[in-house]
Amino acid sequence: MSNQKIHRGVSKAEWLEKALQTLSKGGVAAITVEGMAKSLGINKSGFYWHFKNRDDLLRQLLNYWSHEVTEVITDNSDLLKLEPKARLIKIAEMIIDFELTRYEIAIRQWALHDELAARAAKRVNRVRLDFISSTLSELGFKGDDLDMRAMLFVCYQSLESPMFPVISRKRRRELIRGRIDLLTQSTTRN
Repeated sequence: MSNQKIHRGVSKAEWLEKALQTLSKGGVAAITVEGMAKSLGINKSGFYWHFKNRDDLLRQLLNYWSHEVTEVITDNSDLLKLEPKARLIKIAEMIIDFELTRYEIAIRQWALHDELAARAAKRVNRVRLDFISSTLSELGFKGDDLDMRAMLFVCYQSLESPMFPVISRKRRRELIRGRIDLLTQSTTRN
């Protein structure tokens, strides 16, 4: 048997996922080509197969994040086939099951100090709010009542896991229906 090291290719998605992990652990400054290559166990030249430079990686990272945690839901035609309340429940389950908020805090921290990240976060907020608002409007909510409920859903779903990491996935799932019932309850104002 040979002592030669076996070289494996690393996909663009693997680089992007590693960059998100690195961002989450050490902030954007921790994202270096050398550090990620070492962590992936490959030569850094493989990086340049997928990206022009670090700035290109960071731009693509924001698009990847947006797709992987938001568009995977908002572009899901199967969700639109569900009744609105069932859709909200399914969205909450998907967020939990696929850990779609695992990089939320890191991206938001980055957005505080970087215009490109801030624009990406703002766009993701708008896409999320529009999608949830559309769903809630199907239930008859409108105006301020609609806006408030959509913002509550988006904020809660985006921050529940990072804010309360000790709550088990099982318990999170158990609480979904009650939370959606509460959020979709009709209120009468005097």
